[in-house]
Amino acid sequence: MLFDMGQLPADIRYKILTATVTPRPIAWVTTRSRDGIANAAPFSFFNVLGHEPPTVVLGLLRHPQRGLKDTAQNIVEMGEFAVHLVPHQMAEAMNATAVDAPSGIDEIEIAGLETLPAQMISPPLIKGCPVAFECRSLSVHETGPRQIAVIGEIVCAHVAEQFVIDARRGHIDTVNLDLIARMHGSGWYARPRELFQLVRPAPIE
Repeated sequence: MLFDMGQLPADIRYKILTATVTPRPIAWVTTRSRDGIANAAPFSFFNVLGHEPPTVVLGLLRHPQRGLKDTAQNIVEMGEFAVHLVPHQMAEAMNATAVDAPSGIDEIEIAGLETLPAQMISPPLIKGCPVAFECRSLSVHETGPRQIAVIGEIVCAHVAEQFVIDARRGHIDTVNLDLIARMHGSGWYARPRELFQLVRPAPIE
């Protein structure tokens, strides 16, 4: 069936995209406002873009009434954010920070999370996450009247020691990170349970 995206209501476009582009990694993002208030929220319109330099992209939707959400506003104004990857054991806490709260509310406190100071940026790091990227914004693009895309450079990465197999070679114990990903529909997530491997074809000369 052909879906003409330009002719569909916004909610139907959203459902088609989120039901088919899965699993999507979750960026659990922390920021800090001009007033110094910390903020945390999860986003699944997220991925890495490259490694020279190491970059990530966030797709941030606007709040239907308030315009830019706190995360987007803080990144636009302050230019810094941290991206955490979410382990299964912290799924409930991540979900708690997805609450639609008034501007200025500290979701980190609501979720009962502890934080650690970052090394190169102002926003805090979420204690317990096995992977965290400290990022600085490279560019912000308005992709529509209710959404923006943020491209950020990863200035440093934190990986919990127990998951580092060989630091010199950059080998990480990915499976045992037990990271969750976003699936279809409201509230559905996945864990890496069934894996398969393919050998990349040799170059054609």
